[in-house]
Amino acid sequence: MSEYWVISAPGDKTCQQTWDTLNNATKSGNLSVNYKFPIPDLKVGTLDQLVGLSDDLGKLDTFVESVTRKVAQYLGEVLEDQRDKLHENLMANNSDLPTYLTRFQWDMAKYPIKQSLRNIADIISKQVGQIDADLKVKSSAYNALKGNLQNLEKKQTGSLLTRNLADLVKKEHFILDSEYLTTLLVIVPKALFSDWNANYEKITNMIVPRSTQLIHQDGDYGLFTVTLFKKVVEEFKLHARERKFVVREFSYNEQDLAAGKNEITKLVTDKKKQFGPLVRWLKVNFSECFCAWIHVKALRVFVESVLRYGLPVNFQAVVMVPSRKSVKKLRDVLQQLYAHLDHSAHHHSGAQQESAELAGLGFGQVYFEWLFKAMLPSSVRISVASASSCNMAM
Repeated sequence: MSEYWVISAPGDKTCQQTWDTLNNATKSGNLSVNYKFPIPDLKVGTLDQLVGLSDDLGKLDTFVESVTRKVAQYLGEVLEDQRDKLHENLMANNSDLPTYLTRFQWDMAKYPIKQSLRNIADIISKQVGQIDADLKVKSSAYNALKGNLQNLEKKQTGSLLTRNLADLVKKEHFILDSEYLTTLLVIVPKALFSDWNANYEKITNMIVPRSTQLIHQDGDYGLFTVTLFKKVVEEFKLHARERKFVVREFSYNEQDLAAGKNEITKLVTDKKKQFGPLVRWLKVNFSECFCAWIHVKALRVFVESVLRYGLPVNFQAVVMVPSRKSVKKLRDVLQQLYAHLDHSAHHHSGAQQESAELAGLGFGQVYFEWLFKAMLPSSVRISVASASSCNMAM
């Protein structure tokens, strides 16, 4: 499982010095691979605005993540047999997801930094909210089409007791346009074939002798015809049921049969027409959602860093990809590196510090999970934290 941590550390004399210190401390022993996470000079606003925005960004983060998940999940459903190619279709700005995150660049065109932080958050909220609304409409229409097609296809297969019989019968199997006679279709269990052939003429009076014909059989049942007078049809159905013979309701009409086949053909054609544009829409809007989600993360890092480290703005955000076998050691290194920022850390015992999961980094409060198992060869988890003891959860 791949984890991505975003660490915000207070700047030294320069942010480059902060980067060098962190990078050198974690590079030895190959504890992690680090990437700068560049956040532009955003408008800070007032302290009250930042505090209020901090809470709202948490809710926006959850919302954007949920929509991103929904788009990805539905793309997998639409791909059906090609679902194993889902990770190939989940891209962010024409890059795979790890590349987009580790080479993140703020999108100045979509989210102008001259706007206030609140306005940028509102832009993202409206953008993703519209995608969510459009997804509901598109998925509802496509699911209805797919459901209708599946129902019709189910009727073309399965047991003779329930399947559509139109493709099994022919015109010559029926007595048509007769004032007195009609032909019924009867489902007979295989174990009762002999009983049927020996006794069907005796079920009621007025059955045409030697009129039965086996026209189809599956593993359990056979489809037989029988011709009789119309006036005894209901009586025949009653007594046939007593003998475990099932009369299927069926009226041979060439126009209706043709219409049924045309309906399936039309639904198959409609589904194919909608498939391509829908997949393209889902791919484009997954990219939009994922990119928006990472921008929300950047906003949260910025807001929380200003609240924790104060003004002037001076911090370095870093994306860290921990080595799987070195996560605990990496945490210990970061703890040692930034322990001086956590004035309360000196009051904890070693066991308490360990259980707090890097209290100095706020890991106990700030852990986000990104779980698209089908999206990448491994799951992706993103943790966001700042190197401070402040208990504001991000």
